[in-house]
Amino acid sequence: MRWEALFGDLQSQYEAAARVEDDGLVVELAEAEIGGVRLCDRLRARLGAAVTLRLRGGTDVRGQVLDVAPQWVLLGAGEGRTLVPLTAVALAWPLGAAAPQAGVVEQRLRVTHVLRALAREGARVRVACDAGGYAGWLIRVGADHLDLRTDPDAGRVAEEVVSLALASVLTVSAP
Repeated sequence: MRWEALFGDLQSQYEAAARVEDDGLVVELAEAEIGGVRLCDRLRARLGAAVTLRLRGGTDVRGQVLDVAPQWVLLGAGEGRTLVPLTAVALAWPLGAAAPQAGVVEQRLRVTHVLRALAREGARVRVACDAGGYAGWLIRVGADHLDLRTDPDAGRVAEEVVSLALASVLTVSAP
């Protein structure tokens, strides 16, 4: 009888150690999965829902999440649309779990793609950036900047072309 008790005890110790090892592995895997989640993934999970984004300068932008890519989120409020580069976002709420990984095409959509499409359409836009706000028409979008022909009615004496660093852009919206 003693041998059976000894083997039973060893088996119990082994099973307990295996459970501890499995639990540790599960925790490691969960942490690794969470560590790979990006803000765009969590915003994509909110498609159709309202969110608030606090931008670097402290202003809030609220709206329904209409579209999301790795570099930007498009919010809608009524008929208005606001494109927000994710580099401008300091806080976002409410967010839940992450959406499944985006498709290949969606992952390749950069903020410059959207801005170039707006330029091709000749859309009038308002660009908020770290240096202030500018209204007018996008005429050129480079790798790291955009050129905006300003609206003479926007408080300037004459129309001019200003170049804005993309890193300074907070929002692009329809005026």
